[in-house]
Amino acid sequence: MAVVSADIFDGKALGRRLEEGLSDRVSALGERGVTPHLAVVIAGDDHASHVYVRNKQMACERCGISSTRIDLPATATQEDILGIVAEMNADDSVHGILVQSPAPEGVDELAIAEAIDPAKDVDGFHPRNLGKLVQGVSDGLLPCTPAGVMRMLEESGVELSGAKAVVLGRSRIIGMPMALMLAQRGVDSTVTIAHSKTHDTAALCREADIVVAAIGRPHTVKSDWIKPGAVVVDVGISRVDGGGLAGDVDPGVAEVAGWLTPVPGGVGPMTIAMLMSNTVRAAEMS
Repeated sequence: MAVVSADIFDGKALGRRLEEGLSDRVSALGERGVTPHLAVVIAGDDHASHVYVRNKQMACERCGISSTRIDLPATATQEDILGIVAEMNADDSVHGILVQSPAPEGVDELAIAEAIDPAKDVDGFHPRNLGKLVQGVSDGLLPCTPAGVMRMLEESGVELSGAKAVVLGRSRIIGMPMALMLAQRGVDSTVTIAHSKTHDTAALCREADIVVAAIGRPHTVKSDWIKPGAVVVDVGISRVDGGGLAGDVDPGVAEVAGWLTPVPGGVGPMTIAMLMSNTVRAAEMS
């Protein structure tokens, strides 16, 4: 049996600590007569989406955050979802709005993100919030998964300043904001974004101190892609034959990396913890 050399980061434990750390802020809001309130819209019967939403509801319960779930059928149109978003925008008791992805076929998720009040955009996907990130402003509502990754890296004492980082994937919800957060002033990593048109991605990764994989293809990142001792963050999660879950990183990477996030139990719980933090932050700013 191979000896695992990487430190495996417990995202679930840190996520729970972060959630517990919100209690004082939730109590302070309660003294003002305010209960943070998250509204989640889910359309369709995608099993994974329903699991994610239940996990978010349970996190709300743990944190003392009120939650409302709006279920729509798989036949819901963009107009249906936009109508619900408009109602939630106008409801002063609602501080955070999240429309669970994936949306039904034919629905423009970017249009949905743009319709959410930026002050209630706890996913951090509205162009105004992403634009702040481009400007180096990081005290608002940040995309939850990249923000969770940054907290993991910081809590683990990973040296970020001057580090060479490769981000695999350029999506507007993970890859691009992840690269911006790593490169921002005060963090100061040197970042390369790799994507489907990148030549010799493996060679880029072999030079990296930090690799963040967010492409959604199981076990793509192999052990011979990784520099010994490198930090590897596995954001991807896919369902594979047999019903199990797999990340973007092959298990063999644990024999080479110095630090690795597991799937599940790594980035996922951190994403939910940052969603809770954003919801409390949105209530404080209301």
